[in-house]
Amino acid sequence: MAATTRERALEAAVELLGAEGVRALTHARVDERAGLPPGSTSNWFRTRRALLAGVVDGIAESERADFDPAGAPAITGPDDLIESLCAVIGLQTGPFATRTRARYALFLELAGDAELGGPLRHQRREFERWTERIVTDVGIPDPVPATRAIMALADGLLLHRLTVDPGLDVRPAVERAVRALANR
Repeated sequence: MAATTRERALEAAVELLGAEGVRALTHARVDERAGLPPGSTSNWFRTRRALLAGVVDGIAESERADFDPAGAPAITGPDDLIESLCAVIGLQTGPFATRTRARYALFLELAGDAELGGPLRHQRREFERWTERIVTDVGIPDPVPATRAIMALADGLLLHRLTVDPGLDVRPAVERAVRALANR
């Protein structure tokens, strides 16, 4: 099925954010990037704020679809957790790298904006809850601080791969952290 004008505009907006940052995000540049007639994006998103809100919601929706816990394999032990974390980091810095960069750009830009930044923070909390359930199921002691440590490590590895070393092997750091948290 062909993407709608709105979907094309949102995809182009994410590409712009991920490649050039928040300042590159204008209605005209989105139209150009999406190959849409001038004014198309503003028909869907009348203001820059509305465009930012649309992108935030679009990123959250895409991430929920791509990382749906219902479709994820069972994680029953530290080895499964290590594999899963490495796979997610690989996806976020590989096929979804542009979207990840866009999400980070939005996190920074919207840090002080409760309304626009809220959906991003809500999405983050959902991933934290999901990870905490997995950490609990795996049997890692003190799951709340363990989850925070895992999430912080993943953020650091994501940022490092996106900005410094795209080929970084994340497995040693992930394995060391998970095994230390699991006391194994």
